[in-house]
Amino acid sequence: MPATYTTLISVPQLQALIDSGQPHMVFDCSFDLAQPALGGTQYLESHIPGAVRADLEHDLSAPHGAPGAHGTIVATEGDEPASGGRHPLPNRERFAVWLSSIGFSNDMQAVVYDRNGANYCGRLWWMLKWAGHDAVAVLDGGLQAWTAAGQPVASGEEPSHFQTNFRLNEPLRRLVTAQEVQNHLGQPGQTIVDARATPRYRGEVEPLDPVAGHIPGALNRPFGLNIGPDGHFKPAGQLRAEFDALLQGRPAGTVVHQCGSGVSAVPNLLAMEVAGLGPTALFAGSWSEWCSDPARPVERG
Repeated sequence: MPATYTTLISVPQLQALIDSGQPHMVFDCSFDLAQPALGGTQYLESHIPGAVRADLEHDLSAPHGAPGAHGTIVATEGDEPASGGRHPLPNRERFAVWLSSIGFSNDMQAVVYDRNGANYCGRLWWMLKWAGHDAVAVLDGGLQAWTAAGQPVASGEEPSHFQTNFRLNEPLRRLVTAQEVQNHLGQPGQTIVDARATPRYRGEVEPLDPVAGHIPGALNRPFGLNIGPDGHFKPAGQLRAEFDALLQGRPAGTVVHQCGSGVSAVPNLLAMEVAGLGPTALFAGSWSEWCSDPARPVERG
């Protein structure tokens, strides 16, 4: 029975997967918010052989306005995105069309990686779970771990794959809307965890969104805290202790993760699963969607 990876996969495990001939697809999700074209350039320079490029702006987000056009969503009737914010989620049907167009099928193990501490590849990991596909894992340590192990890299474009017909299944992870978050503000059944850097959470600085601060009652855990000095996710026991300290007795099942635009929240969500704290929810619109409505409350400090 082939191994199935659902959270993290190590470099030796990925190499064994490739050698086994088991159906799989590797995705390079490298990206840079300040330079949106950089990830594509880096991919052409160096990537895991056979990896498919998955671009945050073009493949993993719905069509949207220019960066900074907060709450501005480009949508046609029947193709509305699944969230608001700076990187609105495409709806599941649009996502399935993209997966089919690149040749991804339901029998494949997906492996996602980036060069950015799992910040961007986590988005595709979560989206595949949301599409009902459980066999998806993040390459622990990213491309840096692959090259440090002496593994080969390729450059340039990869041959395209034959189109498939990816079938959506019941979502395996929960997507939460801004309205749901607002409806449950201050209630014990909802614990918001904000993955942004602490100065942004406190409202001391705001480089990307028009309003500074955070959702009232949100706890703060910057997503980079999940990664150890070696560039890998911290051990499960350490992650569990850190989340227990953050939650202070609040049930893990009440957690809703958010960040600025729903991308860097995912490393916290993944880390909770590595820690054995179970699947939690994602508010994909995050702060950029929340603060686009001046009627929604804001907290600072």
